[in-house]
Amino acid sequence: MGRRRHTPEQIITALREAEVGLASGKTVAEVSREIGISEQTYYRWRQEYGGMKVDQARRLKELERENGRLKRAVANLTVDKLILEEAAKGNF
Repeated sequence: MGRRRHTPEQIITALREAEVGLASGKTVAEVSREIGISEQTYYRWRQEYGGMKVDQARRLKELERENGRLKRAVANLTVDKLILEEAAKGNF
């Protein structure tokens, strides 16, 4: 069975549904089964997205993508710098 990806909006909606179910006296296992996720996924989502609003989650994901892009750029520049330093050692 393939892995299903959920958007941050879907995750926050599911967490709100879970909060309603937990407030009505259901267990985490029952609530997570109704939502269609495992208990571990529920706790992971709650840790990452708990208390967030949809726009905050979008901004978080956008910043994570930008951070990854910038890290790759720094890594590429570091490699270029090391190559140039190595080449300069041989010329002098």
